[in-house]
Amino acid sequence: MKFFIVVDMQNGFVTGSLANPAAQEIIPRIKKEIEKARKEGATIVYTRDTHQENYLETGEGKHLPIKHCVEGTNDWQIVDELKPGDDDVIINKDHFGYAAWADYIEPGDEVTMVGTCTDICVISNALAIKMIENVEVNILAGACAGLAPATHKAALEVMKCCQCNILE
Repeated sequence: MKFFIVVDMQNGFVTGSLANPAAQEIIPRIKKEIEKARKEGATIVYTRDTHQENYLETGEGKHLPIKHCVEGTNDWQIVDELKPGDDDVIINKDHFGYAAWADYIEPGDEVTMVGTCTDICVISNALAIKMIENVEVNILAGACAGLAPATHKAALEVMKCCQCNILE
């Protein structure tokens, strides 16, 4: 089975509390890639960073003390340009990576990933998926945005070392 995963393209990371201009720039490319994946019959999956009002009291919140992507807020919503369709899967995750990918992905499946942040959430989820035996993981580098160009590039190199296919 083929999966196309859109990582954390939420208002909070694009224009909101943790706005990233690089994430804004990749929206048109991601939109085209989603349309292509739909035509190819891939299952479209969106991850959504999901926090609660007590975020600043959590382990992550103590290291990143900026309240963001609180469930139910505008910050938490997927950007309008990339709104999920009725048949798409939305995974709410309370940390960088999602621990239960094996509930969806099986050995022999192929995964293509895009989104933000390359150097935190994309890499965390790519490596979690690579823990499933015999899954091909493709990262569309030109449809990912990091916190900075150097950390984006470093994350791509690490994923490549962990046998992800880095594509433009």
